[in-house]
Amino acid sequence: MSDIKVLIVDDSAIVRKLFTEALSREPGIQVVGTAPDPYIARDKIVRLQPDVLTLDIEMPRMDGITFLKKLMKYYPLPVIIVSSLTPKGGKLALEAMESGAVEVLSKPGSAYSVGQMKQQLADKIRAAARVRIPQAKRQNISDANVQAGVSFRSLKETTHKVIAVGASTGGTEAIKELLTRFPTTIPGIVVVQHMPPHFTTAFAERLNNLCEIAVKEAEDGDSVLPGHALIAPGNYHMVLRRNGARYHVNVKSGPMVCHQRPSADVLFASCARSAGSNAVGVILTGMGSDGAQGLLKMRQAGARTIGQNEASCVVYGMPKEAFKIGAVEKMVPLERIAPEIINMLQAGM
Repeated sequence: MSDIKVLIVDDSAIVRKLFTEALSREPGIQVVGTAPDPYIARDKIVRLQPDVLTLDIEMPRMDGITFLKKLMKYYPLPVIIVSSLTPKGGKLALEAMESGAVEVLSKPGSAYSVGQMKQQLADKIRAAARVRIPQAKRQNISDANVQAGVSFRSLKETTHKVIAVGASTGGTEAIKELLTRFPTTIPGIVVVQHMPPHFTTAFAERLNNLCEIAVKEAEDGDSVLPGHALIAPGNYHMVLRRNGARYHVNVKSGPMVCHQRPSADVLFASCARSAGSNAVGVILTGMGSDGAQGLLKMRQAGARTIGQNEASCVVYGMPKEAFKIGAVEKMVPLERIAPEIINMLQAGM
């Protein structure tokens, strides 16, 4: 298998040097070039034909968002967004992912050590190289799927059920697809999407504007309520707790699990302990094995479990690993996951 060819596009010479040095030590990855702006990048893309592009958002001559949109129209390839850990950077990165980027990475800063950044960069490049770009851009929803949403209105509101979702590469669009299909009577939802700080803030705000349900970035002690979804904040684990008939979350630091914080394994394992058979676990597109062991614990505790099928995944990694160990009860196309959850809830689980 040939090396993954990477082109680094960033106006910072220090970042270009840091990324090049980090990747030169990674097996199976080759930096074929760097570019300080989109105009130089355009020429190098045609000449070097990279497999993956890393792209800064804020650059001179042409901003990264404009360049990305042109790139996805005329020369689509997997793009990893590199941005600063700021609220503005988070919103721009989210816009970039909606425009076709497949992953997001924070520039080295106080929240992430350089060592962690290097490993994350290599992992994201490997994940991006496996992305099927036409699949990632597909937005079609069949008439049958739209009709399936009609029966959602008859769902009775309940506070003793909970839905837990875990995702990584491609997950921002997959989670949007899932949550926008739910009515306000849906049980409380807790979500882990692998993203850095501030990116999850922008992601939650965006979903809240698009969904019928309320969506927010989780804070420690938040209640898990019907018609509400809580997104685990970047760089923090989220754990489900139960107090009588009510659920709430704890947001905390701690070691990375499966190289991730937040980790789907941490969330799913807490759901197994606190919700047991009153939970539905969903594992969506993403690279790696995070979530597999936790989802298995949920199924062993009596929860219903769903995995996104290979054909609808941007990267069929996390659902595949969960399925291999028996954690997934049903493999379902992305557009059918919401109706499947509703059917489970209406049938009394």
